Amino acid sequence: MKTDIHPNYRPVVFQDTSSDFAFLTKSTIETSETVEWEDGETYPLAKVEISSASHPFYTGKQILVDTTGRVERFRKRYGQLGAKAAPEAEPDTEA
Repeated sequence: MKTDIHPNYRPVVFQDTSSDFAFLTKSTIETSETVEWEDGETYPLAKVEISSASHPFYTGKQILVDTTGRVERFRKRYGQLGAKAAPEAEPDTEA
């Protein structure tokens, strides 16, 4: 195997931001935060919005997650494109 071409595969804690759930697994994800885990060791922390603890398929509960404000961001970027008035039709003068 070639050296220095593979990403760093190490233990990482993934924390669900919508519930109080975290799990330790191995990953190559790059993170800037760390957390002290149950075993007393410090591991990199990756925050996720949805995990098995909060996903509707696993919990049976439907929740709405809109943390990024997608509609507002769309309206800010494109404005009110759908709000333009349609051109008025010319009145019939044949009658």
